[in-house]
Amino acid sequence: MIRTEELLLNVGPQHPSTHGVLRIIVKLDGEMITEVTPVIGYLHRGTEKLVENLTYTQIIPYTDRMDYVSAMTNNYVLVNAVEKLMDLEVPERAEFLRLIVMELQRIASHLVWWGTYLLDLGALSPFLFAFRDREQILDMFNELCGARLTYNYMRVGGVKWDAPPGWLDKVRKFVPYMKSKLDEYEWLISGNEIFLARIKGVGKYNAETAIAYGLSGANLRCAGVDWDLRKAQPYSLYSRYQFNVPVGTNGDCYDRYKIKMEEMRQSLRILGQALYDFPEEDGPIMGKVPKILRAPEGEVYSAIESPRGEIGCHIVSRGKDKPYRMKFRRPSFINLQILPKLLVGESMGNMVTILGSIDIVVGEVDC
Repeated sequence: MIRTEELLLNVGPQHPSTHGVLRIIVKLDGEMITEVTPVIGYLHRGTEKLVENLTYTQIIPYTDRMDYVSAMTNNYVLVNAVEKLMDLEVPERAEFLRLIVMELQRIASHLVWWGTYLLDLGALSPFLFAFRDREQILDMFNELCGARLTYNYMRVGGVKWDAPPGWLDKVRKFVPYMKSKLDEYEWLISGNEIFLARIKGVGKYNAETAIAYGLSGANLRCAGVDWDLRKAQPYSLYSRYQFNVPVGTNGDCYDRYKIKMEEMRQSLRILGQALYDFPEEDGPIMGKVPKILRAPEGEVYSAIESPRGEIGCHIVSRGKDKPYRMKFRRPSFINLQILPKLLVGESMGNMVTILGSIDIVVGEVDC
């Protein structure tokens, strides 16, 4: 019997494969992991407490900085919660713009994940291809709202700006372009023997485990649970459109990979339909909203499907222009909880594979 000495290893908080300031304390017996302790809080800013002293409009930029790879969906979950609480009606044109930017954001977010995940596993080219194509989306966002990462675009009752002339045509051209690039991605990576050997059968769990840990998004659907809030609890204009919810069977890294690749295709499918239905005539982009927003006394919870799963916003109002309490359900924080269970008994090489497949953004983990 080979005797080995237990090794305590710190991965992070600045290790590139932790995708942010996450620290993972790992106990090793040789090459095998025996215990894992994630250490979070390095990026904690106290957002949920800070917003108690801010008006609802002032809170919107703070949502940009939670999941900074998917800021548009963060904007939406907040304004949608306030609109529910105030019983506000959003003009159709504004809702179309919201849906379009959210699906573009989903693709941009998944491209960051795809490129960095393959970079973690030792492939450089996919990272360059992903950021090349994501750049087109960021250019369109920049033209729409003047920003490339944190947008502050949505408003309670609508959106801040209408689409500039020619902007929708650029989105229309992007849809077939991105479809062809996804075919290239699949050809380049999805059948690669080395890649498949790294992810197939790794990081497995079943549906019962996924539900017990409160997982959502691809981390839930990979285990065979068909749950996507755009279908299960439709919001915005999603009930109008046809799209499939990709679901896996094995609950491993490979299924999570395949689901995210298919989600990008389905986002393009939604975009194609929304662009076809987009109102031809100009219309209002803001509903009838008072200058000073005072939500009535009460509470509300709004949940949507972000690129990482269910993001929710719970507001408690005392009838003032600021929330009494606000709490966000952050999918990155909740999905990360299963990491110690998945890593025990795995090798250090598989640690990077499993963590990357969970797809966290540390700004949303810490909030």
